[in-house]
Amino acid sequence: MSNRVVCREASHAGSWYSASGSQLNAQLEDWLSKAESTIRPARAIIAPHAGYTYCGACAAHAYKQVDPSVTRRVFILGPSHHVPLSRCALSPAEIYRTPLYDLRIDHKVYADLWKTGLFERMSLQTDEDEHSIEMHLPYTAKAMESHKDEFSIVPVLVGALSESKEQEYGKLLSKYLADPSNLFIISSDFCHWGQRFRYTYYDESQGEICRSIEHLDKMGMGIIEQLDPMSFTNYLKKYRNTICGRHPIGVLLNAVAELRKSGLEMNFSFLNYAQSSECRNWQDSSVSYAAGALIAH
Repeated sequence: MSNRVVCREASHAGSWYSASGSQLNAQLEDWLSKAESTIRPARAIIAPHAGYTYCGACAAHAYKQVDPSVTRRVFILGPSHHVPLSRCALSPAEIYRTPLYDLRIDHKVYADLWKTGLFERMSLQTDEDEHSIEMHLPYTAKAMESHKDEFSIVPVLVGALSESKEQEYGKLLSKYLADPSNLFIISSDFCHWGQRFRYTYYDESQGEICRSIEHLDKMGMGIIEQLDPMSFTNYLKKYRNTICGRHPIGVLLNAVAELRKSGLEMNFSFLNYAQSSECRNWQDSSVSYAAGALIAH
């Protein structure tokens, strides 16, 4: 039997973000320096997973709310873009590499999650092909650098869950969300607009297409801030907004709903919104990004 440690390589480094540790560090520092720390310590954040040239500045507003002095475990919930998945999946890796430093997976939590029978095991190939979790690793490493030997990560690939499965996973993960030493990172972009995304919803009353997209996104963001899973589900059914991390968001909202039953009060606030470009005609396309944070009282 081999005792070789299974490592997930930083497969999108050099294309979606810099493969140079020093250059990446300088970029992250620059973006973080321009964001304000307003609602720390975050218990959960929602942040985008596009290439850093598009969303690095937006994501900083969420990561600025992370308090490394209290965080000991970082759950990262990202949607599956490439493989059909109706449940959630865990990584076969033990180490996730980043150009800054390596992150280690929490063996104990992984073992506990595995025992529930609710999780699949993704292949290393699937893990390395997927960007939704990886794009949060350099930011996690940067936000946690002052305590880099004192925390572990729990990556979870989230499939196309039914409403009842979102509820089931939310309930399961709620006990971890209740623990102040845990941070949840919810990986999601917002509206993918344009013919290449097969989504061209347009409310003319809002003016230009980009303003209609913003209005649609901010309607959804307002509903997420209410922390009501059913309202978010209904919004998605009505407008079909192409929020790629809708299932990870749904899991978070259901986890919060579970904790609220036992009297734990939580608040979510969005702190930044951006679009990759401003759509003005039917040939244009854009992806929207939003960053926000959840705090517990």
